[in-house]
Amino acid sequence: MRETLVLNASFEPLATVSLRRAVVLVMQDKAVVEQAHPGLRIRAAAVEVPVPRVIRLSRYVRVPFRRQAAWSRRGVLVRDQHRCAYCGRRATTVDHIVPRSRGGGDSWLNTVASCAEDNHRKADRTPEQAGMRLLTRPFEPTPADALVAALAGTVREELPDWLGLPA
Repeated sequence: MRETLVLNASFEPLATVSLRRAVVLVMQDKAVVEQAHPGLRIRAAAVEVPVPRVIRLSRYVRVPFRRQAAWSRRGVLVRDQHRCAYCGRRATTVDHIVPRSRGGGDSWLNTVASCAEDNHRKADRTPEQAGMRLLTRPFEPTPADALVAALAGTVREELPDWLGLPA
């Protein structure tokens, strides 16, 4: 099922919703379609609605301030674009720079995407102890960047330029 990006009335990314939920919001006049899939429409007996890619809420929704994006394994893989931080190949696992057994936790700055071979080779050591070098440094994405980056790759490429997507 397609995912639709929901923007606040101020054009700030809020969430992604299913296509069904997006159409319901548009039909209830709670949102307007900012960008639609070209040539695709949803038809019913009395209405015809473009299939939305991006919708914007009609009224501003106050969102509690989020200082940090929530950490997740999927989020780390998406942040690092599924590329191993040690060799650059396709990453399938998450590696802790400072191993959990040595006090390293699940945080944006302590985890990187890794291929299974490099994760196994590094094992329960730091990269320096294992003689391995990080190709990219871990960073903490903003909540809005994490949300937009979590969209599927094909969907991200089709989003408008004015959203200012992270690379």
